[in-house]
Amino acid sequence: MSPPPTKRQRPDDAPAPTSITHSERLWFADGNVVLQAGNTQFRVHWGVLALHSSVFRGMQGLPQPPEQPSVDGCPVVELSDGTDDVECLLKALYIPQKTLPLAAVGALIRLGRKYDVKDLLDSAVARIGARFPTSLSKYDASYIWDTIEWYKGIELDAVTLLSENGIFTALPSAYYRAVDGEFLGNLLDGIPKDDGTRATLLQADLRRCAVGQQRIFLKQFEPGYTFGWARKWDFDDCPSSAVCRASRGQILNSYMEAFDTWALVEPRPFSEYNLCAACSQHAKESMTAGRKKFWQELPEIFDLPAWNELKNDL
Repeated sequence: MSPPPTKRQRPDDAPAPTSITHSERLWFADGNVVLQAGNTQFRVHWGVLALHSSVFRGMQGLPQPPEQPSVDGCPVVELSDGTDDVECLLKALYIPQKTLPLAAVGALIRLGRKYDVKDLLDSAVARIGARFPTSLSKYDASYIWDTIEWYKGIELDAVTLLSENGIFTALPSAYYRAVDGEFLGNLLDGIPKDDGTRATLLQADLRRCAVGQQRIFLKQFEPGYTFGWARKWDFDDCPSSAVCRASRGQILNSYMEAFDTWALVEPRPFSEYNLCAACSQHAKESMTAGRKKFWQELPEIFDLPAWNELKNDL
């Protein structure tokens, strides 16, 4: 028996045409080109695009085929990028902001590289570098999220962004911030975000963070590192050695029992532990030297090349 004829599609069965929407903020009446990403169109200016992007500059000079779609006489250029990414790129060109969401920074890195928008790419990488620097002095000054909007879980998302986009120079300090004060279970399971999703790490980054955190727990108390002086004292100018020796023991026990990352904690006087003035000064100086040593070895702790060998792939 022959198969039944295929049912003819009735007009009512036909799929509804895709609805195209215009961007509210990035639709300029005097614009002369329409960029379409997904179902959203942006009416902007060839001159602005060409000024910042060699790729769009090249597009502008290409002859338009007769069947090229247009809107109000403006050619429509369809992009394969996500709507949100294109909107972030255009906002950065037309409506620059001091503070951006991390997702917008990622969009500027991806599209800045793809379309050769060098100034936006450089500014996005600079935002990342300011938060995850390559020097200890800049790290000490980077605790305020002033150019990237903070949210719960951003440290893990930032690591993923850096790894996926080849910004390797920022990874050591990003790894450290990801594990600093964080439970291993949160690294493994991800951190719930306010939007209902979870910030998670790629498998390679997860391994580096888990192994690096364990190394930090141990190394920070070794002689020559941040709290090594509390375990091995090398000074003999204390006027009350018994009292200070007991205080150093209390300090060591207190920080070890906390089972946290203290490797880059800022030096302090420990006045609440009854250290004499001389021992307090030695402790601060030892912490200063120890954390510098730790910083130099930070890439190695996370199985990365040395600082001077790390290069970005942009």
